[in-house]
Amino acid sequence: MADKTNRFETEVIHEGYDSKEMLGSLSVPLFQTSTYTFDTAEQGERRFSGEEEGFVYSRLGNPTVAVLEERIAALEKAERGLAFATGMAAVSAVLVSLTKANDHILCSSGLYGCTFGLLTMLEEKYNIQHDFSEMDTKEEIRSQIRPETVAVYVETPVNPTMKLIDLQMVAEVAGEFNIPVIVDNTFSSPYLQRPLELGCDVVVHSATKYIGGHGDVVAGLVAGKKDFLDEMAMTTRKDMGGMMSPFDAWLLLRGLKTLPIRMDRHCDNAEKVFAKLKGHPKVSRIYYPGDEEHQDHHIAKRQMKRGGGLVSFEIEGTKADAQRFLNNLQFIKIAVSLGDAESLIQHPATMTHAVVPETARKQMGITDSLLRLSVGLENWEDIWDDLVQALNRL
Repeated sequence: MADKTNRFETEVIHEGYDSKEMLGSLSVPLFQTSTYTFDTAEQGERRFSGEEEGFVYSRLGNPTVAVLEERIAALEKAERGLAFATGMAAVSAVLVSLTKANDHILCSSGLYGCTFGLLTMLEEKYNIQHDFSEMDTKEEIRSQIRPETVAVYVETPVNPTMKLIDLQMVAEVAGEFNIPVIVDNTFSSPYLQRPLELGCDVVVHSATKYIGGHGDVVAGLVAGKKDFLDEMAMTTRKDMGGMMSPFDAWLLLRGLKTLPIRMDRHCDNAEKVFAKLKGHPKVSRIYYPGDEEHQDHHIAKRQMKRGGGLVSFEIEGTKADAQRFLNNLQFIKIAVSLGDAESLIQHPATMTHAVVPETARKQMGITDSLLRLSVGLENWEDIWDDLVQALNRL
């Protein structure tokens, strides 16, 4: 196991694993098993009662998955990590664990479409209500917290408008009411932003994105305090069954090893592509946290290492123009998701946020001409050449 004092770039490669304990295997072994044998019936009893540590059944825990959980905890500076089958399984488990019927959740003004869908379902089925807040000031947040508020849920940068939320400010206000703050940290990864160090309580990731980094796995991760995650592991995750598979954990451990290198390249490319897009006459608005003219750039400087690999922009024109632009791209792929080696672009209003009603979408700032570009690892000039030829054909 890596020393806890090791720096990030070392922890992503070594944390949670000692090859000496696994016959010298340099790579974390893949424990592709559904169940585990006991030496005696009495040992089985002790493990099921919690008196003895050890693996019982892979829905409850798996050695390969356990290494990943320890590694994400170290990277997010958390007491424990938990792995889930998808990002939405992670989000669902956290929100279900924290809520009961008639509770209330305060959310940042923009959310991933499926998170919005989950909140809608919780309200329809269990009257767990939610409100959206810009979270620009302490007074605004205080005014929207109710007696029945049990959680504050934040995306920053917000998907897909790149609005930033001051996490330290939100945590301070939530602390006044003893309410936990959950942060979706997918867009930044722990390399660029660590919400727990800013006072927040729980971090969730769609590990499908930057943590995996290769477009070949869907997965979710949660990091936070041990007591809360222990309870969630033995209740919500165990009983709802959203456990990550061993092979997916193995893929994520492999992807994590290059996270710092990949994130620096994503950021390098995004900064250059952003600068070019900003000056193009067919681009009417552009959103990137690394933009010094971005309204929340001061927050980015304080809580993010760099601006990230996502750039959202509006083109001059209609939905049909936006779709024509997408269809004219040559090697940039039209696809949802983000954080892959390949550059991906999508139309939020009809794709990732199609489930959000039009009125709510517009309130979030999602127009029919808005596009979200996940800048990949290709040569940045090739990315720009593809974008500019499609823009010039509008």
